[in-house]
Amino acid sequence: MPNHNRPKPDDRSDNVEKIQSNIQNTIENMEEAEESMATASEEQKEQIQAKNERRRQTIKGLREEASDEAHDQ
Repeated sequence: MPNHNRPKPDDRSDNVEKIQSNIQNTIENMEEAEESMATASEEQKEQIQAKNERRRQTIKGLREEASDEAHDQ
């Protein structure tokens, strides 16, 4: 009886591209959030600013990860 539960091989060849795409999407989300602040209440503005700060931290981490992946290839 063959083993059908073998894991797929680890293909990391396009990781840098995927990370770059995630970075670009996050930046676009930040820009859209900044634009929405024009019509937001003060509470919403604070929430947007907090979320965008978390996004900045995420981008920083993703850039470090992309750099690591590029060096490993």
